[in-house]
Amino acid sequence: MTLRLYNTLTRQKEVFVPIDPSNVRMYVCGPTVYDFAHIGNARPAIVFDVLYRLLRHTYGADHVTYVRNITDVDDKINARALRDYPGMPLNEAIRHVTEKTYDQYQKDVTALGCLPPTVQPRATEHIKGMVEMIRTLVGRGHAYEAGGEVLFDVSSMKDYGALSGRKLEDQMAGARVAVDAHKKNPGDFVLWKQSSPEEPGWESPWGRGRPGWHIECSVMSKAHLGEVFDIHGGGLDLIFPHHENEIAQSRCAHGTSVMANYWMHNGFLQVEGQKMSKSLGNFYSIHELMGTDAFGGRPWSGDVLRTAMLMSHYRQPIDFTVPRLREAEAKLSKYREIALGAVGGGDSFNRIENALLDDLNTPLAFTLADSIYNDALDGKNWAIAELAKFLNLTGLADATSQNEAILAQRDLDFSLANDDLVEAKLSERLAARKAKDWKKSDEIRDQLAAMGVSIKDVKDPASGELKTEWEVKR
Repeated sequence: MTLRLYNTLTRQKEVFVPIDPSNVRMYVCGPTVYDFAHIGNARPAIVFDVLYRLLRHTYGADHVTYVRNITDVDDKINARALRDYPGMPLNEAIRHVTEKTYDQYQKDVTALGCLPPTVQPRATEHIKGMVEMIRTLVGRGHAYEAGGEVLFDVSSMKDYGALSGRKLEDQMAGARVAVDAHKKNPGDFVLWKQSSPEEPGWESPWGRGRPGWHIECSVMSKAHLGEVFDIHGGGLDLIFPHHENEIAQSRCAHGTSVMANYWMHNGFLQVEGQKMSKSLGNFYSIHELMGTDAFGGRPWSGDVLRTAMLMSHYRQPIDFTVPRLREAEAKLSKYREIALGAVGGGDSFNRIENALLDDLNTPLAFTLADSIYNDALDGKNWAIAELAKFLNLTGLADATSQNEAILAQRDLDFSLANDDLVEAKLSERLAARKAKDWKKSDEIRDQLAAMGVSIKDVKDPASGELKTEWEVKR
């Protein structure tokens, strides 16, 4: 089966045909490093890491270039630096903010099982390229200087709004023109803006200033992937205005018909049925979820967070709940006990791989994994190999499975039980297996896993009867 992806630009699923199979190129919008990444930021990191793994598996690890940028110049960063480091020179304070949050982001996404991208460019490394692209846009009549800013003229691009489906005339009709009277059109956006003496800035033909948000990604993607590349990804919230404006800048600067051939966007994330918000008290960073009891009264490991994300299709919304995390933990535990570390085989049974090739259909992949679990449990090599491939392609074999806080919690959970209770549960499970009541057998295994009890079914060499060994999982 060939790879098929849903293209936001065409609003349909398409067969993926790379521009150059020897160098498949993907760009994904990364974090703005003014604060620790929240759980919503984890979703695109995980989704596009799965795609990166699948592309490497399909075309070869040396034939895929994955760029995920770091935005380290932004007004939010300036505000955070002033808040957290009052009295310190702003440039120095900004460096403290960005380095601290950048380092934490790398630790967070690594714990979530994400491979390092091929390149992680920083916006501040590409200021010269931004100035050059803006100069080109002005020279071609797509940008103008007004009110101390350089602005992109959206009316200069006939099909502006194609990605989001927003018509330019509709935007103009509903705009509050008086707010930005220096603009030719209400939808015109900033490419360059002046900086005060206290703000970070760089010299340019339009005075000392700093770039607008959108120009950064146009320049960084061009620098590392070329004027036109294969895939551009990010969250659904970036379609407008960010990705729409990236397309406008890049196409008008380079004179190309497209910026990227395939545009992919992951869905939104809610927490316990509500939009994540600090005012609602349901705003969680990845770091918090993995290291404290902030959510559900306990910490959660990186592999569980990743599993919970992948149980929903990437284009669908996710409701992040404690029961969902518990289900993910139990599901992952039983897969790993059988398949983690298995090598080879499985090539003739590619159902899970085919599910992922169909627009990253991870929910179907989990359903298939569940369906072959009992075959793997019975020692069938093809099923064990298929589960191992599933863990590798989805990155669940690489995500962090434990930390000290989690181990302490598991010990606490287990202290609430005792040997007699565990043995009673195991006897009940064995009876269910003999009756071929696989659903009940799995439910009991999941109950034990939640208490931190790892079990393994083995045959007694003397009698040939099935017995179960168990231990507290460390």
